[in-house]
Amino acid sequence: MRVLQFGRFHNEQQNGGVERHQQLLCKGLAANGLDVVYLVASADRQPHDETVDGYRLIQAPSFGTLFSTALSPAQVFKALALHKEKPFDVLHLHFPNPLAHLASMLFPANVKRVITWHSDIVKQKRLLALYRPFLQIVTRRADALIAATSAHYSSSTQIPKDIPYDKLRVIPFGLDFSSLVLTPHSDAVRSTLLSRANGQAIIFALGRHVYYKGFDVLIDAMQHIDAQLILGGDGPLKGQLQDQVDRLGLKNKISFTGSIEEADLPAYFHACDVFCLPSVEQSEAFGLVQLEAMACGKPVICTLLNNGVNVLNVHGETGFAVPVRDSLALADRINQVLNDSGLRLKLGEQARTRALQVYSLEANTQQHIQLYQELMQAKMV
Repeated sequence: MRVLQFGRFHNEQQNGGVERHQQLLCKGLAANGLDVVYLVASADRQPHDETVDGYRLIQAPSFGTLFSTALSPAQVFKALALHKEKPFDVLHLHFPNPLAHLASMLFPANVKRVITWHSDIVKQKRLLALYRPFLQIVTRRADALIAATSAHYSSSTQIPKDIPYDKLRVIPFGLDFSSLVLTPHSDAVRSTLLSRANGQAIIFALGRHVYYKGFDVLIDAMQHIDAQLILGGDGPLKGQLQDQVDRLGLKNKISFTGSIEEADLPAYFHACDVFCLPSVEQSEAFGLVQLEAMACGKPVICTLLNNGVNVLNVHGETGFAVPVRDSLALADRINQVLNDSGLRLKLGEQARTRALQVYSLEANTQQHIQLYQELMQAKMV
């Protein structure tokens, strides 16, 4: 079976949870014998073509981004050219992404279309008013619609309510947990992080430095917390966040790591006492980094977004959820977990159990393969 995964980006500056999920899915599908092409927009105007983890990664030339969308007409043309060379059985799109929408419109009707709905469009409200009718058309025409949790469907205001129930699927995102096991290298990094903390508790937060991540709220909360915050990731708001830290006099409490190498990442999760996901908008629809922290046995403090974020991190069981943009409530919950070692250990153990039992990459991969096979069988009837 030949599958085209139509993505957005594949670079450290723009990679987020959506991109991480797609990379893992491609890896899992390829490991199960599927012919997988992962097509994304390049970070520059040059094409790139390579094999990664058993799948073919193609980056089409791009002129940058506009409204979080790659300016890469070449990506759509490349998708069509690849199909002409060797037809795809399944076109798997990941929304929101207008380029994926365009590709779906131009592909032959006999190619099965699968859409994974990662989140609603939140920030670009004026453009959404124009785009919504077209978004609903392409969504209705899909052969299957996937979401990571049922809350994605119930909380969405943009998924058409008249899509037949048998087209809707819930497939939880999955992780390759082996990548989070400490190696001699990452254990040495962990020891360094603990040494730098000098006996203080460590809070870890990780993600692109963009508006919906709510890192400014977490920084405000640090005024009321006696601990070290390690803020990982990079993005357009990094300078503003660093200015905020300087303005509040918190440089002795907060460190910025920039992008973290994948080989080093387990060290940060294992070194921390609590992980924080302070997101402020529905654009954060799941929070894959939460899952990574949970798999490492860490309690998570997130915000109450009433979507997949709160399905993954169960309030009172694997961590806590606090009201959005409430820095005092965030500080209170973090302090509660840091000051109670028994609670911290209990939440962490329950978080790890939930992660390993429900959110494995193999389970995610097999459910996707089963769906693809069902669509192909229906095609032959």
